[in-house]
Amino acid sequence: MFSPDQENHPSKAPVKYGELIVLGYNGSLPNGDRGRRKSRFALYKRPKANGVKPSTVHIACTPQAAKAISNKDQHSISYTLSRAQTVVVEYTHDSSTDMFQIGRSTESPIDFVVTDTVPGSQSNSDTQSVQSTISRFACRIICERNPPFTARIYAAGFDSSKNIFLGEKAAKWKTSDGQMDGLTTNGVLVMHPRNGFTEDSKPGIWREISVCGNVFSLRETRSAQQRGKMVEMETNQLQDGSLVDLCGATLLWRTAEGLSHTPTVKHLEALRQEINAARPQCPVGFNTLAFPSMKRKDVVDEKQPWVYLNCGHVHGYHDWGNKEERDGKDRECPMCRSVGPYVPLWLGCEAGFYVDAGPPTHAFSPCGHVCSEKTTAYWSQIPLPHGTHTFHAACPFCAHQLAGEQGYIRLIFQGPLD
Repeated sequence: MFSPDQENHPSKAPVKYGELIVLGYNGSLPNGDRGRRKSRFALYKRPKANGVKPSTVHIACTPQAAKAISNKDQHSISYTLSRAQTVVVEYTHDSSTDMFQIGRSTESPIDFVVTDTVPGSQSNSDTQSVQSTISRFACRIICERNPPFTARIYAAGFDSSKNIFLGEKAAKWKTSDGQMDGLTTNGVLVMHPRNGFTEDSKPGIWREISVCGNVFSLRETRSAQQRGKMVEMETNQLQDGSLVDLCGATLLWRTAEGLSHTPTVKHLEALRQEINAARPQCPVGFNTLAFPSMKRKDVVDEKQPWVYLNCGHVHGYHDWGNKEERDGKDRECPMCRSVGPYVPLWLGCEAGFYVDAGPPTHAFSPCGHVCSEKTTAYWSQIPLPHGTHTFHAACPFCAHQLAGEQGYIRLIFQGPLD
């Protein structure tokens, strides 16, 4: 999918730092990707560096002086300590880094526009009525322009005036070396998996990242005034598989190197054709089942496989065992008589969520998204932030909260009888 040696041939292809993929979307946004609003965003080395680094600190500014400094044509962060006192940190150009900004705003400083993820939403209209908790200028990622192209994340992004303002109510403090730091209202949380993003990965611990990129334990609730404890042994450096939560949307960071070992969409298509070539059958109607093409991933097809989530037996759609008193949701499996939800199966098409290239043998419950066993096992153990202080595992392809003992099931297909 990506040539691992593209870094050695900059003339052939721009250097890719990595990609951010929004959890809850199966390859694209419901109504299609448009401009800066899409389900995945690639970060490439810019033709000209646009990174910034802190320089002059102005302490004990009056509001008027602070305004004058922040009106200069350069980046700055203002920390309002009281009505009479503001600390302004000027930022200067850094020719060794590139900066990318993520947030809800559609203003020009934002490179990747992210809106709230509504689990299982089929159209953008499903997401419009929700009051957003994602910051307009949520975070920024700074990438080193030279190998190994390290990417670091910071809370808050610079607005159209090149400023970041932390008001009186925002959590902020002076650090031991006399610098200022602070947290954004709903915070930017990061989780680095242990053992990278592979079939051996295990979930790490969720942390909060400050405006200056320091690492803290979580606050008691998402927007509490009191910051957590500083975690000095950990950094804001993103690694393959790091998760970034913006309070309303969670992003997966994949490095270019990590993506080069990930199955491609072509590989997933070949696996789909392989399953269909085996001509799985419905044990009741004896009709041949087939996963629809990846382009038709939202419309239930007449040959679509369905599954009983309690046992994993795969059927075509039929009315057997549809007893009215069961409120239409739970059905009895004709193979083993276990009673439970009966849902259509969908192939997971977002290759970046796969931890290996194994065959699609397992499905998340209750949504029915199908992928490899290792991929279902990995995501079922990842606690994703939900609301202001809860966490739960969710399907990466649709963001539905997982149900059942494991959150996924092994699929049992019946082959053709001939």
